[in-house]
Amino acid sequence: MQTVTILCVGKYKEGYWREAAAEYQKRLGAFCRLSVMEVEEERLPQNPSAAQIAAGLEAEGRRLLSRIPAGSFVIALCIEGRQLDSEGLSRMLEDTALSGKSSIVFIIGGSFGLSDPVKERADQRISMSRMTFPHQLARVMLLEQIYRGYQILNGGKYHK
Repeated sequence: MQTVTILCVGKYKEGYWREAAAEYQKRLGAFCRLSVMEVEEERLPQNPSAAQIAAGLEAEGRRLLSRIPAGSFVIALCIEGRQLDSEGLSRMLEDTALSGKSSIVFIIGGSFGLSDPVKERADQRISMSRMTFPHQLARVMLLEQIYRGYQILNGGKYHK
C-alpha cells in the first residue's frame, strides 16, 4: 500500500475546509496510508516587499524540505507545472508504485507559492489549473483528485 503525504504550508482556518478534507482522508484510507503534514506559514506584513516575500518563501521552503521523508517521490504543486487530467494523475500514482517508490509526497505552498529549492527538489511539478486557488481549497481539491485517481486505478465508478 502506498504512503501518500500532503505536505503543506499553513493550517485550515475554517471548519468547512477541515470537514471536506476529513471526508476525503477517510475515503482514501481504503487505498493508501495518508498523512497530512502542515508547516508554519511565514508571517508577512500587510503589503510585503519583494524581498520580504522572498525571505518568507525561503523560510517556508526550509521547513518543507526538512519534512520530506527520505526516498519519497516528490510532486510540487505550482503554476508552472504541467497540467494533468484525472487519468493522468492516476497513471502517475500507478507509475510511481511500479517504479518501486512506495512513498509519494505532494507539496502545496502558501499564499506566495513555493521557493525555488522546493521546486528543484521535486521529481515532478504539476499545476491544478492556470487559475489561482486559495491554498486551503487546493488541499481539498488535491485530496479529491488523489481519491479519484485511486478510484480510476481500481475500476471504481466515482470518477465518471
